[in-house]
Amino acid sequence: MAEDRIDDLGDESYFERQRDRGDGFDASLLREPLSALPTYPAIVFSGQDNVTEAMRAMQREHRGCVVVTDDGTMSSKLIGIFTERDVLLRIVDRGKNPATLPLAEVMTPEPEVLPIRSTVAYALNKMSVGGFRHIPVVDDEHRPAFVVSVRNIVEFLVEAFPREVLNLPTGFGTSSPKEREGA
Repeated sequence: MAEDRIDDLGDESYFERQRDRGDGFDASLLREPLSALPTYPAIVFSGQDNVTEAMRAMQREHRGCVVVTDDGTMSSKLIGIFTERDVLLRIVDRGKNPATLPLAEVMTPEPEVLPIRSTVAYALNKMSVGGFRHIPVVDDEHRPAFVVSVRNIVEFLVEAFPREVLNLPTGFGTSSPKEREGA
């Protein structure tokens, strides 16, 4: 193993030791731009569209959220996000009728976003600190480009380490595989 290095603060350099292992996590993956992730264009609605339409689009496209813009197009500014969590906490839990409910009443207004030039590390940080599963990515004019989800990052990491992840035995720690749950 390489000799420990001392950083400017006089601390042992943990990260240098990890890098010298040769078979561990490749930290350069965290510096990759968000464009390296397997993402899809955002599903876009306006605040006046009803919740049922948004939920059907999420279900049809197998997505966990839609973004809300001023006029319901990608060419206008992002004003909110509507997620699976909003369905549970702001509609089901409050007994509201999604067929007559406009998105503007139950979306998360002015959500946290990432600039389009962000890296995977910034997405992970924002998701971890904020407890988010989806982060809208916007251009310089605050228009939605796409949404990064935890699933996108997991797929990216599996692609980077296919041998280590895909060759694991199924059902680790369980007697039989379980049915897939939602979310």
